[in-house]
Parts: sequence; structure tokens; C-alpha cells
Amino acid sequence: MTNVLPYGSWPSPITAALITEETVTLSETCLDGLHIYWLESRPAEQGRTTLVRLAADSQPVDLIPPPFDCRNRVNEYGGGSYAVHNGRVYFSNFADNQLYALQTTGAAYQAEQISFAKECRYAALTFDAHRQQLICVREDHGQSGEPVTMLVALAVDGSGREQILAHGKDFYASPQISPNGKQLCWLSWCHPRLPWDGTELWVSDFAEDGRLQTPCQIAGGSAESVFQPQWSPLGNLFFVSDRSGWWNIYRWQRDQWRNGEAHVLVSRAAEFGLPQWVFGQSTYAFLSNEEVICYYCDHGRWQLATIALASGELTQLETSFCHFSSLRALRNQAVFIGASDSKPSA
Repeated sequence: MTNVLPYGSWPSPITAALITEETVTLSETCLDGLHIYWLESRPAEQGRTTLVRLAADSQPVDLIPPPFDCRNRVNEYGGGSYAVHNGRVYFSNFADNQLYALQTTGAAYQAEQISFAKECRYAALTFDAHRQQLICVREDHGQSGEPVTMLVALAVDGSGREQILAHGKDFYASPQISPNGKQLCWLSWCHPRLPWDGTELWVSDFAEDGRLQTPCQIAGGSAESVFQPQWSPLGNLFFVSDRSGWWNIYRWQRDQWRNGEAHVLVSRAAEFGLPQWVFGQSTYAFLSNEEVICYYCDHGRWQLATIALASGELTQLETSFCHFSSLRALRNQAVFIGASDSKPSA
């Protein structure tokens, strides 16, 4: 006997839960020594995001136990939710917006709270090994009106001590410490611009007390979008800029903040940058003192390549992937999240 039912009401064993519960979202890779870290957002755990670590000779291990949830809502979209240094993890917990430290040695992992400003959210976490602190973007919701955003340095000793490094702009992103620990670079911008419209790249020396002295804007503006400032292992500053109409990679020599000049690494009608919807995005990384690995979009196709720093020569790497994200590199090894037309992200 045939059952006749209204359109769209036919019973089916394929449910929305069945489709989504195994669809784990991967993001935010990180390299720390011989370990690879990344985030997994899991529908089967009500969307909880955990941090996973993979050693060269082991299976993936979950580091952040329930109910901790490694994500944040700075600028509402979040990103840049954790940092790792010598096996010690610092992360933002979604439920209370606070930062925690996690020592990942031993049989059990115990999280210790290190921030206590209840009305604040934190993102773009960067560990400052020279001063034993976190530098991050803080978004303060404790006042009426729009949240106040600034760059802060947060002690990791559990005291909750914070020092304001930069303020006065509507938005901040991408704080990065030079290899010698003497300089900090970061991005800022103001309403009504979005980060792909125009951002400012700033550099400053650290004073003896950890404050920033004589900040200098070296690139960007109301009509130039700067993306992913990053220090090379030798201490030169690189960044992506769309000043030519395309997001290309540029190099700025160290110790020349006021008198230096940016030079394009590869001039190409292609995009080496991305719209900054979230913190922590990365399209290039340093394999060594001599070589960069990157991905870029040329005529709508994403490709992986290396760039020789001395000559600017770009060499395409043939892969089966057509989508890349979260590219990191260390000591001639690279990790990224890749997908193809037939395979999901991995």
C-alpha cells in the first residue's frame, strides 16, 4: 500500500543531527617544538571546542577537558584563542571569558585561572617569553556603550596583573614580539573602516618596565589594508599589504622604523592575504632564515608555494588541495589545514 504525504514531510533516517554530529571543524594550528596543536569544534559535544596535541610518535590527545571550551567572542567572531610555549598552554574559556594556564605534563592536566576581569574578553594571545606574560587584545564590556578595546600585557603568575600597552583605537589585532624581545608590532583601525578597508601597522620598542615607548606607524592607513605582520627568525618584519591593489607580501628591515621603506617580496596579481573576520589567521610562515611557505589565490584558485627570501622567486608546490588555512612552519616543517573538492578539511 502506498502512503501519500505532504511534500517535505516524508520520514527519513537521515536527520540533521546525523549530518552534523560527526562534522568536526578544525582551526588554529600551532607548532611548539615537536608537537602540533589545533582546535576541534565538536557538534557531538554541543559545539564545545577543545585543544588537541599530536606528538611525532603518538596519537592525538585532547588537552582541555570538559566543561572548558577554548574560544572567545572578541569582535563577536573570536579567534586567536590560545598560545603555547614549551608545553604550557594559555587559553580563553568561552563560558566565563577568562584566561587559563594549563601545564600539559604528567598524567592529569590542571587548568589555573590567570585573568579575573569579569567584564572583559581576550583574543590574539601571544606569549612573551622575555617578560613571562601574555600580550593580547582585551575587549572591555564593563562600560556603557560600545566595548573598549586595547592591547594589554597580562601576568601569567595568577596575580591577574594587567598593563595597558596601547589604547585609543576602536580595534586592535595581531600583536607580535620580535625574536630578541625588544620590539612589538600590531594592527589597529577605527570605525567606519573594516580591516579589509584600511588598517595601521605599528611598531614600538619595549621600555625597561615593559611599557611601549615611541610607537611608530610604518604602514597602512585609511585606504591600505595590512594583514598578518610577522617577524622573520632574523628579526626582519614582514606583512601583507594591498597598496598595489593586490594583497602581496612586503618586507621591512629591522631597526629602521622611522627611516626604512617596505619592499615587496613578490609582486603578483594575486591575493596573499585574507579578510580578517577572525584573529589568528595565517597565510605565510617562515620555513627557515632563507625561505617562506605561503598560500595564495590566483584567478580564483588557491595554491601552495615557497618563496626564496633572497631572490623573491616563487615556486609552486603541487598538492591535491584547493583550500588552505592556518599555515604554520618551524625548522623546515609546515602544518596547515587543507581540503579538496572531494575531501573534507584535515
